[in-house]
Amino acid sequence: MTSASIAPSRPAARRRAGSDASAFRYVVRAEWIKFRSVRGWVIGMIVAALLTLLFGVFLAANVSIGCGPTLSGRACLPKVPIGPGGEAVTDSFYFVRQPLAGSGSLTVRVTSLATLVSAGGQVGPVGQGPRNPLANMQKGVVPWAKAGIIIAASTRQGSAYAAIMVTGSHGVRMQYDYVHDAAGLAGKVGPAAPRWLRLTRNGDVISGYDSADGKHWYLVGTATLAGLPGTAQAGPFATSPIYNKVQPFFGGAHVQGGPSQATAVMDDITRHGHWPAARWTGDNIGGRGNSPGTGVGHFRQSGGALTISGSGDIAPLMPGPGSFYPTTTIEQPLSVIFIGLIAVVVVAAMFFTAEYRRGLIRTTLAATPKRGQVLAAKAIVAAGPAFLAGLVASVIAVPIGISRARNQGQFVLPVPVLTEVRVLAGTAAMVAVAAILAVAVGAILRRSAAAVTTVIVLIVLPFLLSVTVLPNSAADWVLRLTPAAGFAIEQSIPNYSQVSSLAGPAGGAYPLTPWEGFGVLCLYAVAALALATVLLRRRDA
Repeated sequence: MTSASIAPSRPAARRRAGSDASAFRYVVRAEWIKFRSVRGWVIGMIVAALLTLLFGVFLAANVSIGCGPTLSGRACLPKVPIGPGGEAVTDSFYFVRQPLAGSGSLTVRVTSLATLVSAGGQVGPVGQGPRNPLANMQKGVVPWAKAGIIIAASTRQGSAYAAIMVTGSHGVRMQYDYVHDAAGLAGKVGPAAPRWLRLTRNGDVISGYDSADGKHWYLVGTATLAGLPGTAQAGPFATSPIYNKVQPFFGGAHVQGGPSQATAVMDDITRHGHWPAARWTGDNIGGRGNSPGTGVGHFRQSGGALTISGSGDIAPLMPGPGSFYPTTTIEQPLSVIFIGLIAVVVVAAMFFTAEYRRGLIRTTLAATPKRGQVLAAKAIVAAGPAFLAGLVASVIAVPIGISRARNQGQFVLPVPVLTEVRVLAGTAAMVAVAAILAVAVGAILRRSAAAVTTVIVLIVLPFLLSVTVLPNSAADWVLRLTPAAGFAIEQSIPNYSQVSSLAGPAGGAYPLTPWEGFGVLCLYAVAALALATVLLRRRDA
Protein backbone atom coordinates (compact mmCIF):
# COMPACT_ATOMS: atom_id res chain seq x y z
CA MET A 1 0.00 0.00 0.00
CA THR A 2 1.45 3.32 -1.04
CA SER A 3 1.29 6.44 1.05
CA ALA A 4 0.54 9.84 -0.34
CA SER A 5 1.54 13.20 1.04
CA ILE A 6 -1.37 15.24 2.29
CA ALA A 7 -1.40 18.95 1.54
CA PRO A 8 -2.28 21.17 4.47
CA SER A 9 -5.86 22.33 4.52
CA ARG A 10 -6.67 25.89 3.53
CA PRO A 11 -7.50 26.90 7.10
CA ALA A 12 -4.12 25.51 8.20
CA ALA A 13 -2.37 27.48 5.43
CA ARG A 14 -4.16 30.62 6.52
CA ARG A 15 -3.15 30.01 10.13
CA ARG A 16 0.47 29.64 9.07
CA ALA A 17 0.28 32.84 7.02
CA GLY A 18 -1.24 34.57 10.00
CA SER A 19 1.49 33.15 12.22
CA ASP A 20 4.16 34.52 9.85
CA ALA A 21 2.51 37.92 9.88
CA SER A 22 2.31 37.88 13.68
CA ALA A 23 5.95 36.85 13.90
CA PHE A 24 7.00 39.71 11.60
CA ARG A 25 4.98 42.19 13.68
CA TYR A 26 6.87 40.91 16.71
CA VAL A 27 10.19 41.46 14.93
CA VAL A 28 9.20 45.00 13.95
CA ARG A 29 8.12 45.72 17.52
CA ALA A 30 11.39 44.34 18.87
CA GLU A 31 13.42 46.50 16.48
CA TRP A 32 11.36 49.56 17.40
CA ILE A 33 12.09 48.97 21.08
CA LYS A 34 15.80 48.80 20.22
CA PHE A 35 15.60 52.05 18.27
CA ARG A 36 13.81 54.12 20.89
CA SER A 37 15.91 52.70 23.70
CA VAL A 38 19.06 54.28 22.24
CA ARG A 39 18.72 57.94 23.05
CA GLY A 40 21.34 59.01 20.51
CA TRP A 41 19.35 57.61 17.60
CA VAL A 42 16.17 59.43 18.64
CA ILE A 43 18.12 62.64 19.18
CA GLY A 44 19.74 62.16 15.76
CA MET A 45 16.33 62.18 14.04
CA ILE A 46 15.28 65.28 15.99
CA VAL A 47 18.54 66.98 15.00
CA ALA A 48 17.87 66.10 11.34
CA ALA A 49 14.50 67.90 11.49
CA LEU A 50 15.96 70.92 13.31
CA LEU A 51 18.87 71.29 10.87
CA THR A 52 16.53 71.20 7.88
CA LEU A 53 14.21 73.73 9.50
CA LEU A 54 16.87 76.19 10.70
CA PHE A 55 18.99 76.20 7.55
CA GLY A 56 15.92 76.36 5.34
CA VAL A 57 14.47 79.39 7.13
CA PHE A 58 17.89 81.07 7.12
CA LEU A 59 18.23 80.52 3.37
CA ALA A 60 14.78 81.96 2.74
CA ALA A 61 15.72 85.05 4.78
CA ASN A 62 19.01 85.57 2.95
CA VAL A 63 17.64 87.71 0.09
CA SER A 64 16.72 91.38 0.01
CA ILE A 65 14.95 93.01 -2.93
CA GLY A 66 15.10 96.78 -3.47
CA CYS A 67 13.15 98.72 -6.08
CA GLY A 68 14.01 102.33 -5.44
CA PRO A 69 15.88 104.75 -3.21
CA THR A 70 13.56 104.09 -0.26
CA LEU A 71 11.50 101.03 -1.20
CA SER A 72 12.45 97.46 -0.45
CA GLY A 73 11.01 94.16 0.65
CA ARG A 74 7.28 93.52 0.31
CA ALA A 75 6.73 96.96 -1.28
CA CYS A 76 8.74 95.69 -4.27
CA LEU A 77 6.61 92.60 -4.98
CA PRO A 78 6.06 92.60 -8.75
CA LYS A 79 2.60 92.40 -10.30
CA VAL A 80 2.84 89.10 -12.14
CA PRO A 81 0.05 88.02 -14.53
CA ILE A 82 -1.77 84.78 -13.69
CA GLY A 83 -2.83 82.48 -16.53
CA PRO A 84 -6.08 80.54 -16.96
CA GLY A 85 -4.69 77.53 -15.10
CA GLY A 86 -3.58 79.58 -12.08
CA GLU A 87 0.10 79.59 -13.09
CA ALA A 88 2.28 82.70 -13.08
CA VAL A 89 3.01 83.80 -16.64
CA THR A 90 4.95 86.27 -18.71
CA ASP A 91 2.51 87.96 -21.09
CA SER A 92 4.21 90.76 -23.01
CA PHE A 93 4.05 91.19 -26.80
CA TYR A 94 3.07 93.59 -29.55
CA PHE A 95 -0.43 92.80 -30.80
CA VAL A 96 -1.87 94.04 -34.10
CA ARG A 97 -5.52 93.20 -33.64
CA GLN A 98 -9.11 93.39 -34.73
CA PRO A 99 -12.21 91.97 -33.02
CA LEU A 100 -13.42 88.62 -34.35
CA ALA A 101 -17.12 88.08 -33.66
CA GLY A 102 -18.00 84.40 -33.51
CA SER A 103 -16.35 81.85 -35.75
CA GLY A 104 -13.88 82.72 -38.47
CA SER A 105 -10.28 82.35 -39.60
CA LEU A 106 -7.12 84.36 -40.21
CA THR A 107 -4.31 83.44 -42.60
CA VAL A 108 -0.93 85.17 -43.07
CA ARG A 109 2.38 84.53 -44.78
CA VAL A 110 5.49 85.21 -42.68
CA THR A 111 8.45 86.12 -44.88
CA SER A 112 11.06 87.06 -42.28
CA LEU A 113 11.83 87.06 -38.56
CA ALA A 114 14.87 89.01 -37.29
CA THR A 115 16.00 89.68 -33.72
CA LEU A 116 18.12 92.24 -31.96
CA VAL A 117 19.85 91.23 -28.73
CA SER A 118 21.55 93.09 -25.92
CA ALA A 119 25.27 93.45 -26.59
CA GLY A 120 26.05 92.60 -22.97
CA GLY A 121 23.54 94.89 -21.37
CA GLN A 122 21.59 94.41 -18.21
CA VAL A 123 18.21 92.85 -17.60
CA GLY A 124 15.89 95.53 -16.29
CA PRO A 125 12.80 97.63 -16.90
CA VAL A 126 12.87 100.29 -19.57
CA GLY A 127 12.90 103.08 -17.04
CA GLN A 128 16.11 101.77 -15.47
CA GLY A 129 18.03 101.29 -18.71
CA PRO A 130 19.29 103.65 -21.37
CA ARG A 131 16.92 106.26 -22.81
CA ASN A 132 16.74 104.26 -26.05
CA PRO A 133 16.58 100.54 -25.12
CA LEU A 134 17.46 99.55 -28.69
CA ALA A 135 20.60 101.69 -28.85
CA ASN A 136 22.99 99.06 -27.51
CA MET A 137 21.66 96.09 -29.47
CA GLN A 138 23.04 93.96 -32.27
CA LYS A 139 21.73 91.22 -34.54
CA GLY A 140 21.50 87.80 -32.95
CA VAL A 141 19.46 84.62 -32.68
CA VAL A 142 16.93 84.17 -29.89
CA PRO A 143 15.66 80.56 -30.10
CA TRP A 144 12.21 81.36 -28.73
CA ALA A 145 11.60 84.68 -30.49
CA LYS A 146 8.03 84.45 -31.80
CA ALA A 147 5.91 85.98 -34.53
CA GLY A 148 2.60 84.80 -35.94
CA ILE A 149 -1.11 85.12 -35.33
CA ILE A 150 -3.08 84.85 -32.12
CA ILE A 151 -6.70 84.71 -30.93
CA ALA A 152 -7.05 85.98 -27.36
CA ALA A 153 -9.97 86.39 -24.98
CA SER A 154 -8.95 90.01 -24.35
CA THR A 155 -5.94 92.31 -24.17
CA ARG A 156 -5.67 91.78 -20.41
CA GLN A 157 -2.44 90.07 -19.38
CA GLY A 158 -3.00 86.44 -18.47
CA SER A 159 -5.99 86.04 -20.81
CA ALA A 160 -6.71 82.72 -22.49
CA TYR A 161 -5.28 82.50 -26.00
CA ALA A 162 -4.22 80.25 -28.85
CA ALA A 163 -1.46 81.18 -31.30
CA ILE A 164 0.46 79.72 -34.20
CA MET A 165 3.88 81.17 -34.87
CA VAL A 166 7.32 80.93 -36.37
CA THR A 167 10.24 80.94 -33.91
CA GLY A 168 13.92 81.81 -33.96
CA SER A 169 15.21 78.23 -33.90
CA HIS A 170 12.30 75.88 -33.19
CA GLY A 171 10.31 76.06 -36.41
CA VAL A 172 6.55 76.54 -36.43
CA ARG A 173 4.77 76.04 -33.11
CA MET A 174 1.20 76.17 -31.89
CA GLN A 175 0.93 77.31 -28.29
CA TYR A 176 -2.07 78.03 -26.11
CA ASP A 177 -2.84 79.03 -22.55
CA TYR A 178 0.91 79.48 -21.87
CA VAL A 179 1.76 75.88 -20.94
CA HIS A 180 0.77 73.97 -24.09
CA ASP A 181 3.06 73.60 -27.10
CA ALA A 182 2.95 71.58 -30.34
CA ALA A 183 5.52 71.46 -33.14
CA GLY A 184 4.82 72.12 -36.82
CA LEU A 185 7.13 72.63 -39.80
CA ALA A 186 10.82 72.70 -38.93
CA GLY A 187 13.37 75.18 -40.25
CA LYS A 188 13.94 78.93 -40.13
CA VAL A 189 11.68 81.32 -41.97
CA GLY A 190 13.04 83.66 -44.62
CA PRO A 191 12.30 85.15 -48.07
CA ALA A 192 13.38 81.87 -49.67
CA ALA A 193 11.44 79.77 -47.15
CA PRO A 194 8.28 81.61 -46.06
CA ARG A 195 5.65 80.03 -43.84
CA TRP A 196 1.90 80.34 -44.18
CA LEU A 197 0.01 80.24 -40.87
CA ARG A 198 -3.71 79.88 -40.24
CA LEU A 199 -5.93 79.99 -37.16
CA THR A 200 -9.60 79.01 -37.32
CA ARG A 201 -12.19 79.52 -34.62
CA ASN A 202 -15.29 77.37 -34.22
CA GLY A 203 -16.93 78.33 -30.96
CA ASP A 204 -14.40 77.66 -28.20
CA VAL A 205 -12.24 75.44 -30.42
CA ILE A 206 -9.17 76.98 -32.08
CA SER A 207 -7.22 75.03 -34.72
CA GLY A 208 -3.78 75.95 -36.03
CA TYR A 209 -2.40 75.04 -39.46
CA ASP A 210 0.85 75.65 -41.32
CA SER A 211 1.96 75.37 -44.93
CA ALA A 212 5.18 75.74 -46.89
CA ASP A 213 3.47 76.84 -50.11
CA GLY A 214 0.07 78.23 -49.15
CA LYS A 215 -1.70 75.35 -50.88
CA HIS A 216 -1.02 72.20 -48.85
CA TRP A 217 -2.09 72.71 -45.24
CA TYR A 218 -1.32 70.60 -42.19
CA LEU A 219 -2.99 70.64 -38.76
CA VAL A 220 -0.45 71.54 -36.06
CA GLY A 221 -2.77 71.48 -33.04
CA THR A 222 -6.22 72.14 -31.62
CA ALA A 223 -7.08 74.02 -28.44
CA THR A 224 -10.33 74.37 -26.52
CA LEU A 225 -10.46 77.71 -24.71
CA ALA A 226 -13.27 77.38 -22.18
CA GLY A 227 -15.24 80.58 -21.75
CA LEU A 228 -13.84 82.31 -24.82
CA PRO A 229 -16.11 85.39 -25.31
CA GLY A 230 -18.29 85.74 -28.37
CA THR A 231 -16.08 88.55 -29.64
CA ALA A 232 -12.38 87.79 -29.25
CA GLN A 233 -9.30 89.77 -30.24
CA ALA A 234 -7.27 88.35 -33.11
CA GLY A 235 -4.39 89.32 -35.36
CA PRO A 236 -0.62 89.16 -35.91
CA PHE A 237 1.89 89.56 -33.07
CA ALA A 238 5.64 89.59 -32.35
CA THR A 239 7.68 89.14 -29.18
CA SER A 240 11.11 88.00 -28.02
CA PRO A 241 12.17 86.88 -24.50
CA ILE A 242 15.18 87.87 -22.45
CA TYR A 243 18.39 86.97 -24.26
CA ASN A 244 21.01 85.10 -22.26
CA LYS A 245 24.61 84.53 -23.29
CA VAL A 246 26.28 81.70 -21.38
CA GLN A 247 30.05 81.40 -21.21
CA PRO A 248 30.87 78.05 -19.58
CA PHE A 249 34.04 77.45 -17.62
CA PHE A 250 35.27 74.68 -15.37
CA GLY A 251 33.04 74.59 -12.34
CA GLY A 252 30.28 76.82 -13.64
CA ALA A 253 29.23 79.43 -16.17
CA HIS A 254 29.06 83.18 -16.54
CA VAL A 255 25.68 84.47 -17.68
CA GLN A 256 25.05 87.80 -19.37
CA GLY A 257 21.57 88.79 -20.36
CA GLY A 258 19.30 91.53 -21.52
CA PRO A 259 16.10 92.19 -23.42
CA SER A 260 15.72 91.34 -27.10
CA GLN A 261 13.50 92.59 -29.90
CA ALA A 262 11.81 90.61 -32.69
CA THR A 263 10.74 92.08 -36.01
CA ALA A 264 8.59 90.11 -38.47
CA VAL A 265 7.19 90.84 -41.90
CA MET A 266 3.82 89.33 -42.84
CA ASP A 267 1.70 89.63 -45.95
CA ASP A 268 -0.94 87.71 -47.90
CA ILE A 269 -3.37 88.37 -45.02
CA THR A 270 -6.76 86.71 -45.52
CA ARG A 271 -9.76 86.82 -43.19
CA HIS A 272 -13.01 84.85 -43.14
CA GLY A 273 -15.92 85.36 -40.78
CA HIS A 274 -17.25 88.44 -39.00
CA TRP A 275 -14.41 90.97 -39.09
CA PRO A 276 -14.86 94.77 -39.01
CA ALA A 277 -13.88 96.96 -41.92
CA ALA A 278 -11.72 99.11 -39.63
CA ARG A 279 -7.94 99.26 -39.86
CA TRP A 280 -5.64 97.25 -37.63
CA THR A 281 -5.04 98.51 -34.08
CA GLY A 282 -1.64 98.10 -32.41
CA ASP A 283 -1.29 97.40 -28.65
CA ASN A 284 1.93 96.93 -26.70
CA ILE A 285 0.58 94.29 -24.29
CA GLY A 286 2.50 94.42 -21.02
CA GLY A 287 5.03 96.72 -22.62
CA ARG A 288 4.77 99.57 -20.16
CA GLY A 289 6.25 100.04 -16.72
CA ASN A 290 7.84 96.86 -15.40
CA SER A 291 8.19 95.23 -18.83
CA PRO A 292 10.07 91.93 -19.23
CA GLY A 293 11.66 93.24 -22.41
CA THR A 294 12.59 96.46 -24.14
CA GLY A 295 9.14 97.93 -23.61
CA VAL A 296 9.28 99.08 -27.22
CA GLY A 297 6.80 97.80 -29.80
CA HIS A 298 5.28 99.10 -33.00
CA PHE A 299 3.90 98.12 -36.40
CA ARG A 300 3.91 99.57 -39.88
CA GLN A 301 1.48 98.79 -42.68
CA SER A 302 2.58 99.20 -46.29
CA GLY A 303 0.16 98.00 -48.89
CA GLY A 304 -0.87 94.50 -47.89
CA ALA A 305 2.19 93.85 -45.68
CA LEU A 306 2.65 94.35 -41.94
CA THR A 307 6.01 94.88 -40.24
CA ILE A 308 5.69 94.18 -36.51
CA SER A 309 8.27 94.62 -33.74
CA GLY A 310 7.76 93.38 -30.17
CA SER A 311 9.56 92.28 -27.03
CA GLY A 312 8.78 90.07 -24.03
CA ASP A 313 7.28 86.60 -24.04
CA ILE A 314 4.04 84.64 -23.89
CA ALA A 315 4.93 81.69 -21.65
CA PRO A 316 4.81 80.29 -18.11
CA LEU A 317 7.07 82.14 -15.69
CA MET A 318 10.08 80.07 -14.67
CA PRO A 319 12.50 80.53 -11.75
CA GLY A 320 16.21 81.04 -12.26
CA PRO A 321 18.52 83.63 -13.83
CA GLY A 322 16.52 83.59 -17.07
CA SER A 323 13.50 85.06 -15.27
CA PHE A 324 12.87 88.79 -15.38
CA TYR A 325 11.01 88.88 -12.07
CA PRO A 326 12.54 88.13 -8.64
CA THR A 327 10.86 84.77 -8.11
CA THR A 328 11.13 81.84 -5.77
CA THR A 329 9.36 78.51 -5.32
CA ILE A 330 7.67 76.77 -2.43
CA GLU A 331 10.49 74.20 -2.23
CA GLN A 332 13.25 76.80 -1.86
CA PRO A 333 13.29 76.47 1.98
CA LEU A 334 13.89 72.72 1.45
CA SER A 335 16.93 73.15 -0.78
CA VAL A 336 19.15 72.36 2.23
CA ILE A 337 17.35 69.11 3.03
CA PHE A 338 20.64 67.33 2.34
CA ILE A 339 21.97 68.63 5.68
CA GLY A 340 19.25 66.88 7.64
CA LEU A 341 19.55 63.91 5.30
CA ILE A 342 23.14 63.35 6.42
CA ALA A 343 22.01 63.06 10.06
CA VAL A 344 19.30 60.58 9.04
CA VAL A 345 21.80 58.48 7.08
CA VAL A 346 24.16 58.31 10.06
CA VAL A 347 21.40 57.09 12.38
CA ALA A 348 19.95 54.59 9.88
CA ALA A 349 23.31 53.06 8.99
CA MET A 350 24.31 52.71 12.64
CA PHE A 351 20.97 51.10 13.41
CA PHE A 352 22.32 48.00 11.68
CA THR A 353 26.10 48.32 12.02
CA ALA A 354 25.96 48.91 15.78
CA GLU A 355 24.80 45.32 16.29
CA TYR A 356 27.89 44.02 14.49
CA ARG A 357 30.18 46.30 16.50
CA ARG A 358 28.68 45.19 19.82
CA GLY A 359 28.28 41.54 18.84
CA LEU A 360 24.52 41.63 19.33
CA ILE A 361 23.76 40.50 15.80
CA ARG A 362 24.17 36.83 16.82
CA THR A 363 21.44 37.22 19.43
CA THR A 364 19.15 39.00 16.98
CA LEU A 365 19.57 36.36 14.28
CA ALA A 366 19.19 33.53 16.77
CA ALA A 367 15.89 34.99 17.93
CA THR A 368 14.75 35.51 14.32
CA PRO A 369 16.17 32.80 12.04
CA LYS A 370 14.50 34.38 8.99
CA ARG A 371 17.19 36.97 8.37
CA GLY A 372 15.22 38.74 5.66
CA GLN A 373 12.62 39.63 8.28
CA VAL A 374 15.30 41.25 10.43
CA LEU A 375 16.46 43.42 7.56
CA ALA A 376 12.90 44.36 6.58
CA ALA A 377 11.98 45.21 10.16
CA LYS A 378 15.04 47.42 10.60
CA ALA A 379 14.29 49.18 7.30
CA ILE A 380 10.70 49.87 8.37
CA VAL A 381 11.68 51.10 11.81
CA ALA A 382 14.38 53.41 10.42
CA ALA A 383 12.08 54.75 7.69
CA GLY A 384 9.27 55.69 10.10
CA PRO A 385 11.14 58.27 12.24
CA ALA A 386 12.97 59.49 9.12
CA PHE A 387 9.65 60.17 7.36
CA LEU A 388 8.29 61.92 10.45
CA ALA A 389 11.43 64.09 10.79
CA GLY A 390 11.28 65.08 7.12
CA LEU A 391 7.56 65.80 7.25
CA VAL A 392 7.71 67.94 10.40
CA ALA A 393 10.66 69.94 9.03
CA SER A 394 8.93 70.47 5.66
CA VAL A 395 5.54 71.44 7.08
CA ILE A 396 7.15 74.07 9.33
CA ALA A 397 9.96 75.33 7.05
CA VAL A 398 7.92 75.89 3.89
CA PRO A 399 5.26 78.30 5.28
CA ILE A 400 7.85 80.26 7.25
CA GLY A 401 10.21 80.40 4.27
CA ILE A 402 7.45 81.52 1.87
CA SER A 403 6.34 84.28 4.25
CA ARG A 404 9.89 85.56 4.61
CA ALA A 405 10.45 85.46 0.85
CA ARG A 406 7.34 87.58 0.25
CA ASN A 407 8.36 90.05 2.94
CA GLN A 408 11.67 90.50 1.12
CA GLY A 409 10.06 91.23 -2.24
CA GLN A 410 10.22 87.83 -3.93
CA PHE A 411 7.23 86.55 -5.87
CA VAL A 412 6.42 82.97 -4.87
CA LEU A 413 5.32 81.03 -7.96
CA PRO A 414 1.84 79.63 -7.27
CA VAL A 415 1.15 75.91 -7.58
CA PRO A 416 -1.93 73.70 -7.05
CA VAL A 417 -2.66 72.34 -3.57
CA LEU A 418 -1.89 68.78 -4.67
CA THR A 419 1.56 69.92 -5.82
CA GLU A 420 2.22 71.45 -2.40
CA VAL A 421 1.18 68.19 -0.76
CA ARG A 422 3.46 66.24 -3.08
CA VAL A 423 6.42 68.51 -2.29
CA LEU A 424 5.92 68.22 1.49
CA ALA A 425 5.06 64.51 1.67
CA GLY A 426 7.48 63.65 -1.15
CA THR A 427 10.38 65.27 0.68
CA ALA A 428 9.58 63.21 3.77
CA ALA A 429 9.30 60.06 1.62
CA MET A 430 12.67 60.79 0.01
CA VAL A 431 14.28 61.02 3.46
CA ALA A 432 12.60 57.75 4.47
CA VAL A 433 13.84 55.91 1.36
CA ALA A 434 17.34 57.28 1.97
CA ALA A 435 17.15 55.80 5.48
CA ILE A 436 16.17 52.43 4.00
CA LEU A 437 19.12 52.62 1.62
CA ALA A 438 21.42 53.41 4.55
CA VAL A 439 20.12 50.40 6.51
CA ALA A 440 20.73 48.13 3.52
CA VAL A 441 24.23 49.49 2.92
CA GLY A 442 24.94 49.05 6.63
CA ALA A 443 23.94 45.39 6.37
CA ILE A 444 26.17 44.97 3.31
CA LEU A 445 29.31 46.70 4.66
CA ARG A 446 28.84 45.99 8.41
CA ARG A 447 30.92 49.05 9.38
CA SER A 448 29.39 52.40 10.33
CA ALA A 449 31.99 54.70 8.79
CA ALA A 450 32.04 52.80 5.50
CA ALA A 451 28.24 52.62 5.28
CA VAL A 452 27.70 56.31 6.10
CA THR A 453 30.40 57.41 3.68
CA THR A 454 29.01 55.23 0.89
CA VAL A 455 25.46 56.56 1.19
CA ILE A 456 26.63 60.17 1.37
CA VAL A 457 28.76 59.62 -1.74
CA LEU A 458 25.76 58.06 -3.51
CA ILE A 459 23.13 60.67 -2.60
CA VAL A 460 24.50 63.90 -1.14
CA LEU A 461 27.78 64.33 -3.02
CA PRO A 462 26.24 64.09 -6.54
CA PHE A 463 23.59 66.61 -5.52
CA LEU A 464 26.16 69.09 -4.18
CA LEU A 465 28.36 68.72 -7.25
CA SER A 466 25.37 69.26 -9.53
CA VAL A 467 24.22 72.49 -7.87
CA THR A 468 27.64 74.04 -7.23
CA VAL A 469 30.34 72.71 -9.57
CA LEU A 470 29.14 70.79 -12.61
CA PRO A 471 27.79 72.53 -15.73
CA ASN A 472 24.12 71.83 -16.43
CA SER A 473 24.88 69.31 -19.18
CA ALA A 474 26.95 67.12 -16.84
CA ALA A 475 24.62 67.71 -13.88
CA ASP A 476 21.70 66.43 -15.95
CA TRP A 477 23.34 63.03 -16.33
CA VAL A 478 24.42 62.87 -12.70
CA LEU A 479 20.86 63.58 -11.59
CA ARG A 480 19.50 60.91 -13.90
CA LEU A 481 21.81 58.04 -12.98
CA THR A 482 22.53 58.43 -9.25
CA PRO A 483 20.25 58.22 -6.20
CA ALA A 484 20.49 62.03 -6.04
CA ALA A 485 17.73 61.95 -8.67
CA GLY A 486 15.38 61.59 -5.71
CA PHE A 487 15.73 65.31 -4.94
CA ALA A 488 13.54 65.92 -8.02
CA ILE A 489 10.50 65.04 -5.88
CA GLU A 490 10.76 68.60 -4.50
CA GLN A 491 10.37 70.35 -7.86
CA SER A 492 7.07 72.26 -8.00
CA ILE A 493 7.36 74.07 -11.36
CA PRO A 494 7.51 71.75 -14.41
CA ASN A 495 10.26 72.00 -17.01
CA TYR A 496 8.46 73.52 -19.98
CA SER A 497 10.17 72.74 -23.28
CA GLN A 498 9.03 76.04 -24.80
CA VAL A 499 10.84 78.17 -22.20
CA SER A 500 14.58 78.79 -22.19
CA SER A 501 15.58 78.30 -18.56
CA LEU A 502 19.05 78.58 -17.09
CA ALA A 503 17.90 77.43 -13.68
CA GLY A 504 19.28 73.89 -13.83
CA PRO A 505 19.64 71.96 -10.57
CA ALA A 506 20.90 75.07 -8.78
CA GLY A 507 17.53 76.71 -9.44
CA GLY A 508 15.48 73.63 -8.61
CA ALA A 509 15.08 72.33 -12.18
CA TYR A 510 15.82 68.61 -12.57
CA PRO A 511 16.15 66.54 -15.75
CA LEU A 512 13.62 63.93 -14.57
CA THR A 513 10.05 64.50 -13.47
CA PRO A 514 9.46 64.42 -9.69
CA TRP A 515 8.14 60.84 -9.66
CA GLU A 516 10.75 59.58 -12.12
CA GLY A 517 13.55 60.97 -9.93
CA PHE A 518 11.98 59.50 -6.81
CA GLY A 519 11.66 56.18 -8.65
CA VAL A 520 15.41 56.14 -9.36
CA LEU A 521 16.14 56.52 -5.64
CA CYS A 522 13.65 53.75 -4.84
CA LEU A 523 15.32 51.42 -7.36
CA TYR A 524 18.67 51.92 -5.64
CA ALA A 525 17.07 51.18 -2.26
CA VAL A 526 15.38 48.02 -3.57
CA ALA A 527 18.61 46.82 -5.20
CA ALA A 528 20.56 47.44 -2.00
CA LEU A 529 17.93 45.59 0.06
CA ALA A 530 18.06 42.62 -2.32
CA LEU A 531 21.87 42.43 -2.14
CA ALA A 532 21.81 42.85 1.64
CA THR A 533 19.26 40.02 1.98
CA VAL A 534 21.42 37.65 -0.07
CA LEU A 535 24.58 38.50 1.86
CA LEU A 536 22.83 38.34 5.21
CA ARG A 537 21.63 34.80 4.47
CA ARG A 538 25.00 33.58 3.17
CA ARG A 539 27.43 35.15 5.62
CA ASP A 540 28.05 34.21 9.23
CA ALA A 541 26.91 36.65 11.84
